[in-house]
Amino acid sequence: QVQLVESGGGLVQPGGSLRLSCAASGRFVSINSMGWFRQAPGKQRELVASITSSNTTNYADPAKGRFTISRDNAKNTVYLQMSSLKSEDTAVYYCHALFISANSYRILDRWGQGTLVTVSS
Repeated sequence: QVQLVESGGGLVQPGGSLRLSCAASGRFVSINSMGWFRQAPGKQRELVASITSSNTTNYADPAKGRFTISRDNAKNTVYLQMSSLKSEDTAVYYCHALFISANSYRILDRWGQGTLVTVSS
């Protein structure tokens, strides 16, 4: 019933920019945090950035200074603005949310389907 839908991935040249969006929908009391993870070919999934309901942000070292995570609580949407993209940023980017279910009041999580970002000339 709760789902995350990502958008914004695609092909971009090195040094370019891209903005990813993730919209949450369904029955939840609140979303405690949202984040972006990525999984590059041959590597494990890793955290890129996260943001809490109070807009406290956290970035992995490779994202610092280049990526910006933001959140529109009214729209239950999280964004990842990516700039100065490098070939090593190529990965499937997944949105993740930690939320309180409106049905059970339990803490649950959901993953988006992923959106592919390819950085290549």
